[in-house]
Amino acid sequence: MNDWITTPLTTAIVRGALELEPTAQGVLPHRLPARARAQCTDGQLAMAESQPSGVRIALRTRATALELDTVPTKRVYAGAPARPDGVYDLLVDGELAGQASVGGGNILTIDMASGSVEHTAGAPGTLRFAGLPDRDKVVELWLPHNETTELVALRTDAPVQPLPAEGRKVWLHHGSSISHGSDAASPSTTWPAVAARLAGVDLVNLGFAGSALLDPFTARAMRDTPADVISVKIGINLVNLDLMRMRAFGPAVHGFLDTIREGHPTAPLLVISPIYCAIHEETPGPGTFDLEAFATGKLSFQATGDPAEAAAGKLTLKVIRDELARIVAQRAADDPHLHHLDGLDLYGETDSAELPLPDQLHPDAATHLRIGERFAKHAFVNGAFAGGGSAPPR
Repeated sequence: MNDWITTPLTTAIVRGALELEPTAQGVLPHRLPARARAQCTDGQLAMAESQPSGVRIALRTRATALELDTVPTKRVYAGAPARPDGVYDLLVDGELAGQASVGGGNILTIDMASGSVEHTAGAPGTLRFAGLPDRDKVVELWLPHNETTELVALRTDAPVQPLPAEGRKVWLHHGSSISHGSDAASPSTTWPAVAARLAGVDLVNLGFAGSALLDPFTARAMRDTPADVISVKIGINLVNLDLMRMRAFGPAVHGFLDTIREGHPTAPLLVISPIYCAIHEETPGPGTFDLEAFATGKLSFQATGDPAEAAAGKLTLKVIRDELARIVAQRAADDPHLHHLDGLDLYGETDSAELPLPDQLHPDAATHLRIGERFAKHAFVNGAFAGGGSAPPR
């Protein structure tokens, strides 16, 4: 029996979250602060921001065994095949050393036909990794990017120390479900996590599935979050929710960037336009589930707008790419630290032919790796963030 040492789960060792909410059993990582959450009661946003994409427990230790008690929240879609349990990635000195999942926990049952949601409370489960190298090392435990995870207790068989705050630059990123990590294989293989590892930076990932909507509270959260380099990926959610027209889009982008600049006046700020998505290139939203495909157990999306409506101000991906390029060019005259990256340089029509989006909207695991590698090259090696990284994990 190991002589376990229990370490408090605080911001000293939990990286990538903007807030840890105390709960009856432990703490719940959030990627938006309470003030922002109070300004929007949308259930999709609440679910997305509480899923800890990019959040990890990071520490230095000689421990050879580690246990983590958590309460996961599993999503169940009525009538659809069961979703796999969320994956935890254990990295030792920056290299993947193990993967595991936690069973049990809460159940969130979602009926896509009726829109109803039912929550059933469950008990904590325990994650255990053993046989770790008996030496001083950096251990990072990446929480499931697509599963809300309440942290209850962390135990190790040797003392742990938080990693020093200095030494690695912080990359703050905001985007949609693609940035959140939808259809990535695991939390350390979402495209932002891949790019962060290659660039040697600490990631704060504010990618929110279905919720990259130029919300002012998200801009204020970014304004108030310490960061060395910042990126915003704008477009796909605005189209597939049919949220606004061109008249509102341009001023909303300006306002979002203005707010970020209030807290980060000179930090490199990169605006990224949408990657290729055939269903929305020239067809406006709203997007919707393909119910015929859903009935066969397959998740797929479709666009329901009329391409002719773009002339009246409805947004498509092509329209958004052109407008973002124009806005950045206009602002760059007074803001030399503002940059633009065409999303088609990360994943374009040729890539789509080779690695099609399985559900017509989200990249698969191989495509996440490709996008992450390309972003590291375009942003950190040759682009806006060149020289913005540092050494691998300490």
